[in-house]
Amino acid sequence: MGLSLREVSRALDDPGFTPSELVDDLIRQTRERITAETELLTRLRRIDAVEPAGWEDVLQIVALLQALGSKSAGKRQRAALSSADDAPMPVEALVEAALNETDPNVAGALRWALARSGDDGLALLAEGLGSPAAEVRKRAIQSIVEIPNGQATALLKDALTHPDIVVGRYAALALGTRGIAEAVPTLIDMVIEGTNDVDAADALSALASRPALTDQIATGLVDRLTHGSVEPPARRRLTQALADIPGTIASRALADLTHDEDRTIALTATYILGIRNAQ
Repeated sequence: MGLSLREVSRALDDPGFTPSELVDDLIRQTRERITAETELLTRLRRIDAVEPAGWEDVLQIVALLQALGSKSAGKRQRAALSSADDAPMPVEALVEAALNETDPNVAGALRWALARSGDDGLALLAEGLGSPAAEVRKRAIQSIVEIPNGQATALLKDALTHPDIVVGRYAALALGTRGIAEAVPTLIDMVIEGTNDVDAADALSALASRPALTDQIATGLVDRLTHGSVEPPARRRLTQALADIPGTIASRALADLTHDEDRTIALTATYILGIRNAQ
């Protein structure tokens, strides 16, 4: 049962000894010991992953890990920012911190540190997308967005169809700036829903600068404009989104909209056409 001989002797000599209390106490002590040993094992694994060259490196890494777990937001932020120095922070620790950080300044520093680490943390961040906690999923996609490489882009493409709509929206905005056509339907939906619609329209505009995507985006916007179930506020946002879409399809649609029954849409389309013609 894990008792020393002295503890056994003391238990046998105690007339008020009750085995159930002893077992309960041993369970508590064992759980505490397992927790402490697990934390130590995790710490040792993280130190080993960085492959320290000497004791000085080990001490620096331990200090960074302690700072990253500090109650002080300032210390956590400094630890994240210093992870790019001679004693880098273990990526696993950075990911864990990024997925749990609530302070926006510290979270930004952690995402920056992860972006500098390349694709080392992407597998762990991808696991974060499957978390049952919505905030953890959000932090995971925000961190992936900051990593500008092909593996991150592939993860973002998969995230477009994520059950969590917030994850899909973050992915769409990032993919739009990376020139990925698969983001177009989600971006148009965002314009309609009025969720980050300005950012979504900007992303559509950036994508439409590519000749191969211009007509696809314009057609997608026009199709939704003419859909009977789209509410007036959404139609106004779609009209505004057409402003920065080049090509004849967008121009023809705007010309038709100058006669729209919704006076706001008609005036908006007239104004946009005036600017386009002036250019």
